[in-house]
Amino acid sequence: MGALTLIRHNAHRVDVDGHAMLMHVPTTSLFELDGVARDVYDLFRRSSAVDPDVMRAELGAHHAPDTLADCLQSFLALDILRDAETPEMPRPIAKVEEIPLSTIILNVNTGCNLACTYCYKEDLTTPAKGQKMGFETARASFELLLKQAHARDRVNVVFFGGEPLSNMALIREVVAYALPRAAELGKTVDFSLTTNATLLTPELVDWFDAHRFALTVSMDGPKALHDANRKTVGGKGTYDLVARNVRMLLARYRSRPVGVRVTLTRGVTDVIGIHDHLKNELGFHEVGFGPATSGPIAVFNLDDAALKSAFEDMKTLGRRYVEAACRGENIGFSNMHQLLTDIAQGTKKAVPCGAGLGMLAVDKEGELHLCHRFVGSNQPTYGNVETGIDIPKLAGFIETAQDRSAFGCKTCRIRSICAGGCYHESYARQGDPFAPVWHYCDLMRDWVDFGIESYVRIMQANPSFFRSQLEPRITRSGPAREVLQ
Repeated sequence: MGALTLIRHNAHRVDVDGHAMLMHVPTTSLFELDGVARDVYDLFRRSSAVDPDVMRAELGAHHAPDTLADCLQSFLALDILRDAETPEMPRPIAKVEEIPLSTIILNVNTGCNLACTYCYKEDLTTPAKGQKMGFETARASFELLLKQAHARDRVNVVFFGGEPLSNMALIREVVAYALPRAAELGKTVDFSLTTNATLLTPELVDWFDAHRFALTVSMDGPKALHDANRKTVGGKGTYDLVARNVRMLLARYRSRPVGVRVTLTRGVTDVIGIHDHLKNELGFHEVGFGPATSGPIAVFNLDDAALKSAFEDMKTLGRRYVEAACRGENIGFSNMHQLLTDIAQGTKKAVPCGAGLGMLAVDKEGELHLCHRFVGSNQPTYGNVETGIDIPKLAGFIETAQDRSAFGCKTCRIRSICAGGCYHESYARQGDPFAPVWHYCDLMRDWVDFGIESYVRIMQANPSFFRSQLEPRITRSGPAREVLQ
C-alpha cells in the first residue's frame, strides 16, 4: 500500500462529552471513533499524506499492525482515506428520466384577506380580486398526480394561497372528486392545508377533521409580536381573531396533530417566548420557525446580526428540547425534529428538496411550477396540467441543481443535508435558484454540529426517544421532501 491522504470533505469530527464522533459526510452517517480510529484520523489530519513507514513510526508502538490495517480498510471503504495519487472524481449526476410525483400543490387563490408585511408574494391582493383556480384545472392537476405517481400507494394534495380558505368551494369539490378517484386505483390520498386561521369556523374544522387534513397555521406568537406584521388589508392586527379561532380548532380537531409556522422578522425574534406562548399557552403540537431574509420589503428581513441571534436562540430552545427528550418528553420544536430526523435517517441529498421531482405546484392557468413559492414569479414553468410535464426541461433543471461545485458546495461538510439550500430563497435573494444561500452557510454548519451533539446526548440518555417521537413523525403524511439519493 502506498501513501494515503485524508479526504477532508468526506469526514467531519465532532467531540461530544468525551465521545469522538465522526460524520461520514456523503451519507450523514455517524460513527464513534475508538482509540485506534481516533489516532489514525488525527495522524492524517496532521499530514497531507501518510505512507506505511510514517504509520509504523507514529502508531506502531501503540497499536498492532492488524488493528491498524483493519482501521485503514474501514476508512478506505468510506472514501475517507484514498490513495494519494488517485485524482478526485467529479460527483456523478443522476439522470432524470421521469418525475415520480407524490404531491401536487394547488394554488387555489392568489388573494388573501391579510396583508402581512413580509409576504414573499409581491402582488398582494384581496380574496375577491385574487386569481381563483377552477375545478377543471384542479381535476386535471389531480389526474396528472395520479399518472406520475403510478408506482405509489399514497399521494398528497396541498391547498395553498394566498389564503386557501377563501376558495373553500373548490377545496370541497377536489376532495369529493379525489377520494373515490384514488380509491379506483388502489391509492390513498392525503390532504394538507396551510391557513392564517382567520376564516376558520366550527363547521369547517369538523369537515377538515372528517377528512383528516394535515393542518398548519401561520401565526407569529403573542399579541404584540403577531400584530406587528400580520394585519388585515385595512391595517388592523389579527391576533385576537386568530387566537380565538386557534383555541376553537385545537379543542375540536382530533384527526392529526396541528402545527404552527412562525416567520421571524426584524423585531420579531423572541424564539423562546414565541414557542412558549404557541405551544404551552395556545396548545399547538409543534412550533416551527422560518427566518425572513429575502422578502420583497427589505426592512422586515433579518440582517446578518439578527439572523445569527435568532439561530443562537433556536439553539437555546434546542437545549430545552434535548433536556426534555432525555426525560422522554417532547416540547414540540419542529426545527429540531427535522434536524434530528436528518441525522437519525442518514440523509443524503443530491438536491435540496422535492421541488420539481416529488412535488410540483399548479397555478390558476394550470402551469406547473417548481413549488408554491415560485407561483407568480418570472421563473420558467415546466409544462401544464393539460399537456403534461415538460420532462426534458424539468430534468435539465434537476440535473443542473445536482452540481453546485462551482459554488463550493462540493467540499461543504453539510452538503448531504443542505444540498445548496432552498431554490426560491436563492432566487429571491440572489436572482439565481442554483446559488447557495450564502447568508445561511456558516449558521447551518453550526446548526448541524449542534444537531450532532444533541443526537449523541439523547442517544446516551434515552435512545427510545427516537422510536417513540421521531419515527412516528417520519411516517406521518405531509408535503413531499423527497430527494435524489
